[in-house]
Amino acid sequence: MMDTRYGLARALRHQLHAHPELSGQEAWTKARLMAFFQEHTHLELVDRGSWFYALCRGRGAGSVAFRADFDALPIEETCTMTYRSQCPGVAHKCGHDGHSAALALLGLILEETGAERDVYLIFQPAEEVGGGGEACAALLAEQGIKEVYAFHNMPGYPLRTVALRKGTMNCASKGLILRFEGVSTHASTPELGRNPAQAVAKVVGALSSLTRREDHQGLVMATVVQMDVGEPAFGISAYRGALLLTLRAQYQGELDTLQDQITALARQAAEADGLTLTLEERDVFPETANHPAAVEKVEAAARALGLPVVEMPEPMRGSEDFGWYLRQAEGAMFLLGDGEDHPPLHSTDFDFPDELLETACELFQALI
Repeated sequence: MMDTRYGLARALRHQLHAHPELSGQEAWTKARLMAFFQEHTHLELVDRGSWFYALCRGRGAGSVAFRADFDALPIEETCTMTYRSQCPGVAHKCGHDGHSAALALLGLILEETGAERDVYLIFQPAEEVGGGGEACAALLAEQGIKEVYAFHNMPGYPLRTVALRKGTMNCASKGLILRFEGVSTHASTPELGRNPAQAVAKVVGALSSLTRREDHQGLVMATVVQMDVGEPAFGISAYRGALLLTLRAQYQGELDTLQDQITALARQAAEADGLTLTLEERDVFPETANHPAAVEKVEAAARALGLPVVEMPEPMRGSEDFGWYLRQAEGAMFLLGDGEDHPPLHSTDFDFPDELLETACELFQALI
């Protein structure tokens, strides 16, 4: 029976891989996942617009939730497998097709076995841009769910190895856009205008001093992703400027402090040069802070299944919007190794290993 269910989940994963959709555009993906549950289970399905969840009513009290994401990336598929992406310029290069298929496999098993407590299977869009987690995580408070888990596949670890960390698992991050507006003038009379170049330079020049490792409890970073000042017109002094930064920190409080410091510096620079400053945030990811008791449960489940377990000395620098869920309930994000020589995430050659579908499902079963 498990071979049949595994075959269904693997076929589903290949279908999702062949039809990837970008964050916020996952209409086909969501519909296919819901249809899979309707075709193969009697679990309750609740449609919440851009996302949905399946519910297995338990025989006793209590509840637990598991989350899978299902958006893809703007990367061209170069692999040659039969289920390669049919959507030019879009591909599942982070493994979200596998995350969703693994949770669907758990649904197939729950259809046969039931559960001792209520089990919520949450299918979330827009993880890659930090746009889906906050809304989906609200379900936990809404339904009084006290425990939640998710996994991410990870190249570099041996296949099926479980990597864990108490506390910060994924750093907090956000995109910050600083827009400076001055006054235009002829390039021969710059004193008659208001040029934002110096303000942008002051902020950039201060970043290294604001992010010194010795001044912080954990990792703190500010990465310049774009600088745009003026126009390619030699007769006009620059009067518009934009600075785009990615802020990242191991601890949420230190990220918030860094943003406050940069914002204050930008305001001072703008005021000094008579500029107007506007601020915008993008791709906001909170710190993914694993709860120690939940990590211990995952470790116990992994060891009971005979899986190798690795304790991570440092958090992942890359962010994960599963942090929104861990603000609402106790739980943990854990990693499953794709293989030591597996192509890296977000690379053109990456593909989720089908072998992990069963491994992830067995861990979820043990956590239930």
